[in-house]
Amino acid sequence: MALLTLTDVSKRFGPVAAVRGVSCSVDRGEVVGFLGPNGAGKSTTMRLITQYLEPDTGEIRFDGQPLAELGRTAKERIGYLPENNPLYGDMLVADYLGFVADLRGLGGAARNRAFDDAVAATGIGDVFHRPIAELSKGYRQRVGLAQAILHRPDLLVLDEPTEGLDPNQRAEIRRLITELGHQRTVILSTHVLSEVEHTCTRLLIISHGQLVADGPVADLLRRAAGTVQIAVEIDGQGVGAALQQLPGVREVRPHPGAADAGSRFTATLTADGQPDLRPEISRLARERDWTIYELHLEGGSLEALFRELTAGGPGGAA
Repeated sequence: MALLTLTDVSKRFGPVAAVRGVSCSVDRGEVVGFLGPNGAGKSTTMRLITQYLEPDTGEIRFDGQPLAELGRTAKERIGYLPENNPLYGDMLVADYLGFVADLRGLGGAARNRAFDDAVAATGIGDVFHRPIAELSKGYRQRVGLAQAILHRPDLLVLDEPTEGLDPNQRAEIRRLITELGHQRTVILSTHVLSEVEHTCTRLLIISHGQLVADGPVADLLRRAAGTVQIAVEIDGQGVGAALQQLPGVREVRPHPGAADAGSRFTATLTADGQPDLRPEISRLARERDWTIYELHLEGGSLEALFRELTAGGPGGAA
C-alpha cells in the first residue's frame, strides 16, 4: 500500500485553477522530486498534502486512510518545510525547537531523543544557543529542516529547501536531504534540475496544475536522450528565425542579452536527436554569409524535457 495517494485532486482560487485533476501515489522510502515552473501548482499541492488547504474535489489518502478524516493524527506523521521557512528571529535555536516540540506534544525522554537526533541530522550543534536572526541563510534552512523532522515524521515535504542558497550551501542541504531520505519518505519541490538528478529516485512534473510526467528519474533521463541541445554562436542577419525553421527544431532559446540583428547570436537549440543538424546549420551559414563561432552538440537533458513538457497551456497558481 502506498504511503500517500492523490486521486483526481483539484483546487481553485476564484477563477484560477491551481491544481487540476492530479492523481499520483508515493511509496514508502521514495525521494520524489516535484518539479514545475513558477505558478504550476507545486506549492498548492504541497499545502493540500500537509492539510494547510483542503481540496475542492478528489481525495488524498495517507497510509490508506482519507487524509481529511485523520486530522491531527496525520499531522503527527508529516513534516513540512514551507518555501518561505518561517522562523522567529528573536528566539534562540534551542528555544525555537523547544517551542516546536511543545506544539508537537513531545515530552520526557522522547523529547530529548528527538532533539539529539534532529540536531545531529542537520548539523546545527554549533549554533544551537545562538539567536536565529544571527544565522546565515544556510543555517536557517538547517533549522527549518530540524523543526520538520523533530517529531520523526514518516513523510517529509520540502518546498524549495535550497532557494536563495549559494552553491556550497546547496550542496550541503542536498546531502542532508539525501541522508534524510534513507530513513523516511521525502517529497522535494525544486526548480534546480541538478538537485533532482543527484537527490531523487522519482520525478513528478506539474504544469498549469496538471501532472505531465511521472516516473523514475533514470527513465525520464532516457526519454530526454531522444533530444539533443546544440549551442550556437553565429554572427549574421536573421539567424534565430532561420534556425527555428530547421526540421526537427523544437526550441531556439537565446542566451541573455543575445540579439538577432546584425550581431552575434548566441542560443541553445533543442531538437530531435536525428538527423544531426550541424551540417545543415553550416550550409545555411555558407549560403547567408554567416560567421560561426560556436556549433557544439550536447546530449539530451532533463532541462530540455522539462521545457518541452511545461511549455504553453493555460496559466495557474503557485
